[in-house]
Amino acid sequence: MQIASRFTIAVHILTCIEVFRDEGPCTSESIAGSVGVNPVVIRRVLGQLKDAGMVRIVRGVQGGAVLAKPLDEITLFDVYEAVDSVNGEELFHFHDNPNPDCPVGRNIHAVLDGRLHTAQKAMEDSLKSMRLSDVVQDAKACMAREKTQEKAD
Repeated sequence: MQIASRFTIAVHILTCIEVFRDEGPCTSESIAGSVGVNPVVIRRVLGQLKDAGMVRIVRGVQGGAVLAKPLDEITLFDVYEAVDSVNGEELFHFHDNPNPDCPVGRNIHAVLDGRLHTAQKAMEDSLKSMRLSDVVQDAKACMAREKTQEKAD
């Protein structure tokens, strides 16, 4: 089981929008070049981020995506909820037909459901404590280290 890549793509998109905001319009094509996916994927995720109130899309020749709220007001949980949320369902999908004639199959929900719920809640609580501003700050620090290293070489 794996959370779909829309979550990490969305975080990447938001980070690009902030890091490159002074370098011209942040278009789906330019972001796609950083993310390494088709611009259609970027547009789809941008639409979800727009619906969640995190970005605004400016149309036209000089258009592009801009952040609609401050970085420190966006948590990674907000991003997850906007693009990858399981919409009120459990994160872990339980197999459909455990055998009721088997003592394990008959009881697996009773012994596993609570644990899976606890794991999902822990992940969600952790994402709620992480802010996009920290991700952007760390990305800029990595970029600065690379520049320093390039100058040293």
